[in-house]
Amino acid sequence: MSQSTTRMLTRIKAVYLFIRESGPVTTSEIAEEFDITDRTVQRDLNILAYNGLVKSPSRGQWSITKKKVKIS
Repeated sequence: MSQSTTRMLTRIKAVYLFIRESGPVTTSEIAEEFDITDRTVQRDLNILAYNGLVKSPSRGQWSITKKKVKIS
């Protein structure tokens, strides 16, 4: 796995854990917490949402789903 892929997966895991601990949170709050752009956050959230791990019940507010996750 490339270094950039590893870095991206590490960031996505951190974003998920941040939402789990602080949620619901906005895209801007995530961007500020991780010092990344809103666009990067949106790409990360799209990956998490595609895998059923996060949802946005109201526009811009993100929370985790009830899907079981094993964090390693």
